Amino acid sequence: MNWRISKCPACGAGDFEITRLRCRSCGTSVEGSFTQSRLASLSDEHLQFVETFMKCRGNIKDVERELGVSYPTVRGRLDRVINAMGFGNNDVGRQRREILESLEKNELTPEDAVKALKDLQ
Repeated sequence: MNWRISKCPACGAGDFEITRLRCRSCGTSVEGSFTQSRLASLSDEHLQFVETFMKCRGNIKDVERELGVSYPTVRGRLDRVINAMGFGNNDVGRQRREILESLEKNELTPEDAVKALKDLQ
């Protein structure tokens, strides 16, 4: 089994520093300070969405069908992944209003809206 640790079990922070790498083939180890990719820092939920998005070759209609959700929900999840990777617009107030408007229009479920608002913080 391959475990992926995304948060510190002691304090809950997700800002890990990788200090040791080991080759599975020959056992050689390298120690130092290494960074992880933006993808590696995503939550399991975000990573599953990215995998589905890639599997569907970025076709949002196919992602809708695969996940059984609406277009606005797919767009909302995509925006949250983009923000989690540090590529999004930092206008949190505007994003919060958009999430609440989507909730009001029934484009997002209350659960998705709560998750989206938490992801903004």
